[in-house]
Amino acid sequence: MTDHGEGTVPELARAVWPAVPRAALVLVPVGSIEQHGPHLPLTTDTVVARAVTRRVAAHPALAAPAPPLVAPAIAYGASGEHAGFPGTVSVGHEALRAVLTETVRSLALWADRVVFVNGHGGNVATLAATVPVLRDEGHDVAWTLCAVPGGDAHAGRTETSLMLHLAPGEVRAADAVAGDTRPIAEIMPDLTTRGVLAVSPSGVLGDPAGASADEGARIMDQLVETIARRVAGGAVSPHGRLVEPEGGPA
Repeated sequence: MTDHGEGTVPELARAVWPAVPRAALVLVPVGSIEQHGPHLPLTTDTVVARAVTRRVAAHPALAAPAPPLVAPAIAYGASGEHAGFPGTVSVGHEALRAVLTETVRSLALWADRVVFVNGHGGNVATLAATVPVLRDEGHDVAWTLCAVPGGDAHAGRTETSLMLHLAPGEVRAADAVAGDTRPIAEIMPDLTTRGVLAVSPSGVLGDPAGASADEGARIMDQLVETIARRVAGGAVSPHGRLVEPEGGPA
């Protein structure tokens, strides 16, 4: 993947143990392996989550007292709604809950704070149920979502633009098709009970038409600024999600 301005980022996977600071802030990307229509790769959510995490880690707002460490991505998520499509690999909510839980408990042996940067909407229920329990155990942990206001639900213009910015060689633009373009709130009951295949045979929820790398860069900048501000502010909802700090944007 092309480096898009994140500079030198401390990668936990590349560190040697004497160089790992105690009392660190660790950012953990969380993604999925699931269908993203006929034009985007199965790794889309993980690619986006990892890229956002790297950019956030390099943000000036988080430079002191030391930049965050970026952990390897948790690449398998809860993607049962996409089970009708070949290629999707879902570990389900219980397995994801266990991974999130044990990741935090292990990191807490040397790190002070953990933030999950989530790129897949299907993981939200698990994060919202798991992180408050970990906080009750005394861990300083929170989660945030790679989402922008007005973005479409899945494999539409928003994600296609992001991937054209981050990994253009992975986008099969000639194969892009429109899917179900209704608002996500309107189709959610069907998604929950019948899955994506029953709603959109292509797997797309939205319309990739008009997507561009320039739009993806703007979306990326917006995501990074919002998440970095919230990580720096440290305000957390009852569900463990980072929210705007007092006095920040509404």
